[in-house]
Amino acid sequence: MPRSFVLLLFLLSLFGFGNSFANERPDIILVMVDDMGFSDLGCYGSEIETPNIDQLAAGGVRFDQFYNSGRCCPTRATLMTGLHPHQVGIGHMTLSPAQKPNDRPANYQGYINERCVTIAEALAPSGYATFMSGKWHLGMHDASLLPMQRGYQQYYGSLAGATRYFAPLHPRGMTSGNTPVENPESTTEEAFYTTDAFTDHAIRFIRGHREQSPERPYFLYLAYTAPHWPLQAFEDDIDRYRGKYRDGWDAVRRARYQRQIELGLINEKWPLSPSTAGIPKWETLSERQRDEMDLKMAIYAAMIDRIDQNIGKLVESLKSLGRFENTLIVLLSDNGACAEGGMLGRGEFHDVDKRNLETANSYGEAWANASSTPFRLYKHFAHEGGTASPFLMHWPSSIGPNPQWYRSPAQLIDVMPTLLDVAGATYPDEKAGQPIPPLDGISLRPAFHGKPLARAEPICIEHEQNAFLRDGKWKLVGRGVAGARSVDATKWELYDMEADRTETNNLAPAMPERTAAMAAKWNVWSDRVGVYPKPVSKKKTPKKTVTKNSNKRQGD
Repeated sequence: MPRSFVLLLFLLSLFGFGNSFANERPDIILVMVDDMGFSDLGCYGSEIETPNIDQLAAGGVRFDQFYNSGRCCPTRATLMTGLHPHQVGIGHMTLSPAQKPNDRPANYQGYINERCVTIAEALAPSGYATFMSGKWHLGMHDASLLPMQRGYQQYYGSLAGATRYFAPLHPRGMTSGNTPVENPESTTEEAFYTTDAFTDHAIRFIRGHREQSPERPYFLYLAYTAPHWPLQAFEDDIDRYRGKYRDGWDAVRRARYQRQIELGLINEKWPLSPSTAGIPKWETLSERQRDEMDLKMAIYAAMIDRIDQNIGKLVESLKSLGRFENTLIVLLSDNGACAEGGMLGRGEFHDVDKRNLETANSYGEAWANASSTPFRLYKHFAHEGGTASPFLMHWPSSIGPNPQWYRSPAQLIDVMPTLLDVAGATYPDEKAGQPIPPLDGISLRPAFHGKPLARAEPICIEHEQNAFLRDGKWKLVGRGVAGARSVDATKWELYDMEADRTETNNLAPAMPERTAAMAAKWNVWSDRVGVYPKPVSKKKTPKKTVTKNSNKRQGD
């Protein structure tokens, strides 16, 4: 659609004209959860109760192969801009609240740059109101980086990555608009809790907008921090899961794997990936350890349960406003399960008061392995356990219930084109007179009707030296392959995802020509988006391993 026509529609809407077109365009709600594994929703095989999300999945389209960027803020960088994280300045991580800008290369500067537009900045010219509630994590050391300065008309949430759920504290506290909130008030009859607060502020934004501009569509980005550490939940929610994990992580993995087969999510010919080396057998733990590990997983489950309760609250609000049928709801997780904090996790759990003041207590690698079912590895890594997200789209007026899983692979780069497509908006060529990179993604509209995607180019990512290229049924993936100064091609692995999505049979040694050809394509992509140069490390750091994660607080 010509940009001039879109602008005309926007101007007409301001004067009360063109409402018939506005009515045809959906309200859009983009929901992101944080550090939730591939198998943690009921509709993806979990025992955790998520009836509201499951109902959205059943009433729309659910993807079996949707990819993230392997970590919280690189994923958010792509989700918000449609570009690869290196292109927008977050090739690795966003600067923490204590960090200041330094002399890193521009592609790793640690905050969103001006050579991109956010979804909000792209949708506003076509007449959409724009709201955000929840986790930003794209930069906070300068006012120009905040949501209100990047296209959102209203904002409430946490600018930093991780925050305490009951007692957020600055610089990881709550912000309303551009103003820090020192003592956030509860939005319910219970104690303040971020998941509740994010939802309730989002509902307030929607209701206020409907009262003032009943015909104007809106875009809402609702970004939960749950179930990211620190693990904190209401005791009544925890009680529903306490004791359900007394059989241990291997039992949970086997049960989820079987449910995934029954759901048609995975092929029964794919073996359950072996547990990561070093994960202890449940029976080798002491009774006290087993009790604490049951508690940790119960709290984690309760946090996801609470998300689902809030999704139910949001849906009921939309229905009460008469807008549910013409609302596109997109829901996904930002990366795979989080193994940070050591094999059995870290922090206080039994003392409730102390637990709810923790800043980084976690459930550990052993439980993360269960959350990743049936895949290998976790957040940080480019294998399926780190980069495969649950992903669904629900829009009653345009997407019918699809009992089959949608099988075409897709990635974060496709979200921006999809939302622009349904909104009748146009992606700009420039910002403030400067050219911006074009989008690599494609609209997912064919998925609305179960049709395959016509993707011309492979999907690529890189994070923390881990990388993949997905081209049709083939996946090239490597740990540590994108080194500090150059690519180590000996670390590439090759998998046939139709025959072996759990990545148990590396075909690279048997298919060197295909491996090399795909590696060459990844190199071209890497050069184009700016994977190199990488920041020069000023000191040597111990080599990371999966089985011995540092107990120091790792990146959000």
